[in-house]
Amino acid sequence: MKLDDFDFDLPEDLIATRPARPRTSARLLVAGPDGMSDAHVFDLPSVLRPGDRLVLNDTRVLPVRLSGMRHRATDTGSGQARIEITLLDPRADGCWSALVKPLRKLAPGETVVVSDRLSATFAGRDEDGAARLALTLSGDDLEAELARAGAMPLPPYIATRRAADAQDMEDYQSVFARRSGAVAAPTASLHFDAGLLDRIAAMGVDVSHVTLHVGAGTFLPVKVNDPAQHRMHAEWGEITPEAAAQIAATRAAGGRIIAVGTTALRLLETAARATGRVAPMAEPTDIFIYPGFAFRAVDGLMTNFHLPKSTLMMLVSALMGTDRMQAIYAHAIARRYRFFSYGDASLLLPRKAM
Repeated sequence: MKLDDFDFDLPEDLIATRPARPRTSARLLVAGPDGMSDAHVFDLPSVLRPGDRLVLNDTRVLPVRLSGMRHRATDTGSGQARIEITLLDPRADGCWSALVKPLRKLAPGETVVVSDRLSATFAGRDEDGAARLALTLSGDDLEAELARAGAMPLPPYIATRRAADAQDMEDYQSVFARRSGAVAAPTASLHFDAGLLDRIAAMGVDVSHVTLHVGAGTFLPVKVNDPAQHRMHAEWGEITPEAAAQIAATRAAGGRIIAVGTTALRLLETAARATGRVAPMAEPTDIFIYPGFAFRAVDGLMTNFHLPKSTLMMLVSALMGTDRMQAIYAHAIARRYRFFSYGDASLLLPRKAM
């Protein structure tokens, strides 16, 4: 297994910078063991079966991209610099890990003023090179100020093409998001609206919610030629006893467990490692899924189309097989599906229907 096994050529004009509207009008490539078919997300009720269970990640993305001014007294007057901040994770010491650009313009102890209520003081670097910032707000006060002064942390392949705007505050959030803590969206979830969820429920498909707070590590490139040497960043997740019981009941009744998004899948497979059954959990996971992985929790995955040479491309290759996944992506490119976070979706079903 080499990193190049997960590469493919993607025309740049297939990178989506805005989502489909309405959400459910995104295209859906259904790939099963016997072939592929082209559909739309609103066709899901005709693809799913009564007794199936969708598992949704209910994490809520915080608008953690901030812009502020550093003020420094110099011999010639006041030295100002524009500083861009993306908050990553709260730390046990009360600081936040953050990406700061340009970090070279900040010295320890200097402060970036974001708004009249929010400032960030540079307290040094973490071991991984991220900045450590002491904020003037915390808890609900911080979340309220982020909603006022922050922007959605769009992934780099969108952010380099356009700036985040007010529309992203709605577009980059699922309709069932409720637990704040993510700095990236579980993007397969973005295709659902209330009407589709109602139609799915009416046909006898059940839904369970889990939480995995997606971190910026989801965008980190794999830098080693042997993917097995790559190390994932840990992300906090929770499966409640109720959700675990629901999943077990569906499995016992012969229904399929279909994860909506790689984040939900990674959490379920983490919880099933010990016994093969999804157990309740509330802890970080750094599970890395690549070809050779033995799936124990899920029967299918709804997911967007991922970057070449990424850990997510490795995950879907583990589920479907590397050669099969290359054929699926070749079909998607030939049919001009839209790729990445605001792009179209696939439904991957590796086994024959029972």
